[in-house]
Amino acid sequence: MKQTISIVLNLFLCVFVASGVLSVVDDSLRLFWGFPFLMAISAILSCIAFLFAIVVYGLMGLTPMIPKRVFLPVTLFYAAGIMVTVPVMIYGGGDWVRRSLQLDWANSLCQAILGLAILCWLRGGWKFRWPLVPDEYLGHRRFSWVNLCLFALANVLVGLPVVAAYFFLCGAMAVGHFTAGFLTVRPGGLTSQVRQYARSDGREIELVPMAHIGDADFYQKISESFPTNSIVLMEGVTDEKNLLKHGISYKRMAKTLGVSEQMEEFKPRGELVMADVDVDQFSTNTLDLLNIAMLIHADGVNVDTLMKLAQYSAPTNLDQESWTI
Repeated sequence: MKQTISIVLNLFLCVFVASGVLSVVDDSLRLFWGFPFLMAISAILSCIAFLFAIVVYGLMGLTPMIPKRVFLPVTLFYAAGIMVTVPVMIYGGGDWVRRSLQLDWANSLCQAILGLAILCWLRGGWKFRWPLVPDEYLGHRRFSWVNLCLFALANVLVGLPVVAAYFFLCGAMAVGHFTAGFLTVRPGGLTSQVRQYARSDGREIELVPMAHIGDADFYQKISESFPTNSIVLMEGVTDEKNLLKHGISYKRMAKTLGVSEQMEEFKPRGELVMADVDVDQFSTNTLDLLNIAMLIHADGVNVDTLMKLAQYSAPTNLDQESWTI
């Protein structure tokens, strides 16, 4: 068993270092010169290294033979790369493709440096020879219940909470960033922010984020907060000529969740002005698409609605017409 573990560990380090070095070369060629010649080979080798990392990480819990001080940083490298990439992609902006390639290049460089540094430490210098992991670094016990229990507890009590907290934090950062701060994710739920703007003539404008469904008390309190002499510009497309066969309604969703619909409970004080267009300004193709899509809201998901959706064939220029509207 010790010989088998040694072979696995040596192959893993070899593939990890080779993947990092090849990825640096490949990302450099694509980033600086636009040559994707090594892209396929680099991707295959990276997948093999990632699968090796999963196997070695699992083996560390089963046997204390694997030195964790050596292989834990290597196996967790991919998770650390993801945790660094997500915030950068949220706040990076600009060209997403180039930004992603830059992140790949930096990640590959770190992988190559980490792998070579560990090899240099294991071999006591830059004289690499097989086996890459000397036998003196391997333990002697094949299995230990203490090792397995501590490994499992560390993953359950530390690993899972850290991952959950990380993704919650990333989600909160993404919502706040992409909504310009109007929406905020907190442990207690999703909150919206009302912003007030003042013109040079002293008139004030308030932007109030709304939701199509919510508690009735929420809509009533918001309605009472408007002054009686206010002008309320309502967002929402009207249908004066009844061109939509099924209408747009959130009653089914509101009833399922046990909340109220905005159209029923939101009655703001002051002069109400519909600020959006009417559906009669939409093209015929757009109206056909809306009528098909509203089948789900009107009749729910059933065989009849799914058949109609499957039979619908959108015109080739529908995306341009919809974005123009």
